[in-house]
Amino acid sequence: MAMGTALRCVYANFTKTLYMMPRAVQIPAYRLAWKPCFPRTIATASRLSSALKFTDKHEWVRVEGGTGIVGISNFAQEALGDVVYCGLPEVGTKLKKMDEFGALESVKAASELYSPLTGEVTEINTALADNPGLVNKSCYKDGWLIKMTLDNPSELEELLEEDAYEKYIKSIED
Repeated sequence: MAMGTALRCVYANFTKTLYMMPRAVQIPAYRLAWKPCFPRTIATASRLSSALKFTDKHEWVRVEGGTGIVGISNFAQEALGDVVYCGLPEVGTKLKKMDEFGALESVKAASELYSPLTGEVTEINTALADNPGLVNKSCYKDGWLIKMTLDNPSELEELLEEDAYEKYIKSIED
């Protein structure tokens, strides 16, 4: 009996009415069709990183309200493997473009971090001290490294857009 009811429900999705049921309980199929109560969207890394600018050393920067948020790219975190330590600068450290500002250590290797812009460090991601694996799990969101002021916003124009960065990655992989 339950199987017959289930089959009728499946059948209802492919016809306008349920001809198999008695006339008194015929229901138009559009009333049985599942309709989400909210619009369905799919967020991807590409959508998230659309405002990102990249360096050829695999750091990214996203500007929000005059502050640059800096992290490493997905390519870099995959190449490093599981990050076990993040060495970050102190708040107030002044950086010039492409100055070394810290290091990431993983089970495979260690990598220096380079500032994509000139400015002063205003905040570091303290969550990375206890959980450096955030860099691997969410490199574009929760795994950011530092926030900094932008002393020279025109330096942003020298950085790579996402498409150019992807082409750069493909060129170094070949």
